[in-house]
Formats: sequence, C-alpha cells, structure tokens
Amino acid sequence: MGASLKMNSGGGGSRRRRGRRSAPMSEINVTPFVDVMLVLLIIFMVAAPLLQVGVPIELPQAKGKQLEQPKQEPLAISVKSNGDVYIGETAVKLEEIAAKLKAIAQNRKGDEEPIYVRGDKGTTYGVIMKVMGRISAGGFKKVSLVTEAEDGG
Repeated sequence: MGASLKMNSGGGGSRRRRGRRSAPMSEINVTPFVDVMLVLLIIFMVAAPLLQVGVPIELPQAKGKQLEQPKQEPLAISVKSNGDVYIGETAVKLEEIAAKLKAIAQNRKGDEEPIYVRGDKGTTYGVIMKVMGRISAGGFKKVSLVTEAEDGG
C-alpha cells in the first residue's frame, strides 16, 4: 500500500498562515506558581524558629506545668546576665520599666496584661527581683517567670 501526500503548489498556503493569528491559550500553567509556593514554604519553615520574642538569652531549666498561651503576644521583659533589661527587643533603664509597661498596656487595651520575665540563668537573683519590683510598682499583677523544660524527667 502506498501513501499519498497532498502538496500545495505555489505559495498560497503559506500566505494564509502568516496573516492568521493563533487562538488565545485557554489553559493556565500552574507549575511555576507551585514552585514559588514550595520555595516560600521552605523559607518560612526555616525562618519561623528564628522569630523568638525578645533578646536571645540562656534560660534556666525547671520542672512544672506549662502556662496557657494568651491570645495575643505577651509582654516579655528580658534580663541579660550583665544586668541589661529589655522590653521585647528594646533596651530600657530599670527606672523606666513601669512607665513603659503602662504605656504599652494602654495601647493594647489590656487591664490584666500578663508580663513574662525572661532572666538569663547567669543573672543574679537581686537584679530579677528589682525588675519584678518595678513591674509590681507599675500595678501589674500577672507576672510569670519563663524557663525551659528540665531535661531528663
């Protein structure tokens, strides 16, 4: 059996192709979108543990039941081993703690705003008590000390 092909003689067929526009594509290629979303997912998974509240300090370990997590980000006061005090990531003087906390609590509209004190395990007891005394003088009653869970039990 033989096959026959119809050949156009002359240039008539090629002229028609040049003038004719192609139909719009009705399909969307989602592969690049999925690739970008997977890359963003990986970036956020790596970056999320790095977004901790406050100044990096070495917390002491203790046994105990974990506190219930509040609905909004709590006010965290960090005390480094050299005695520097931070509210969030902003350094403050010991005398300014109560005034700054009151201003932040008013902006957050929280009457019973919980305060978390994060003290480096190398910080002396007296410095932590001075900070807690300033917090108490500011009228805050819900004060919690932050620790890490104790290893081995």
